[in-house]
Amino acid sequence: MHKPELITFDCYGTLIDWNGGITSALRERFPEAATQGDAELLATFYEIQDALKISEYRTYRELLAQVSEALAAARGWKLEEGEREFVAESIPGWTPFPDTNAALERLAAAGYRLGILSNIDDVLLAGTLRHFTVRFDLLVTAQSLESYKPAPRHFEMALAEVGGDSGRMLHVAQSLFHDVRTAVRLGIPVVWVNRMAETRPPDLEPAAEVEDVAGAVDWLEDQLGDGGGA
Repeated sequence: MHKPELITFDCYGTLIDWNGGITSALRERFPEAATQGDAELLATFYEIQDALKISEYRTYRELLAQVSEALAAARGWKLEEGEREFVAESIPGWTPFPDTNAALERLAAAGYRLGILSNIDDVLLAGTLRHFTVRFDLLVTAQSLESYKPAPRHFEMALAEVGGDSGRMLHVAQSLFHDVRTAVRLGIPVVWVNRMAETRPPDLEPAAEVEDVAGAVDWLEDQLGDGGGA
């Protein structure tokens, strides 16, 4: 493997504890959610969200509001008009996974350019960036493109940063649906951060499968054989 010039990350779910943030926000807003497990809550949330993403573009703040309304309606829970943006409003408080910042610092110290490819709005991402201890050289949001992953536009923007050469970048992500499958299709080396111990589909072969972002950095250093230094 050649040393990548640019390493990009999905943000929420890979660097930031997305599932923990969503379940906390839902349980705080809806006391009735106490009777449901995290897996059940998240499954319903993501089913509604992914269905809405493939319709016409709206900001992620508005998308989350619509998902929250649909979830409340499906469960028979009360949600006032003025409360519909509660999930988006909670996002700036969501924190990185314990391994995130130390792993990013290792890459920054080794001289890598780092980027984020996220299905988020600019203002919401700005609130999250304060939790990181490194600076990102590239920030690509759904709002800036008016497009959501798994559509390819995020990845095409990143590829443009390296002259269109997929061998000069590496993507690191948790979501098979939003990130890994599209990266593989575009020929971009991708490390799957399998935080939820999912079973990999037999038709999908990322460059590596690891448990966390620290594992992705370890794998990269092993591939390069020189500690990954610049």
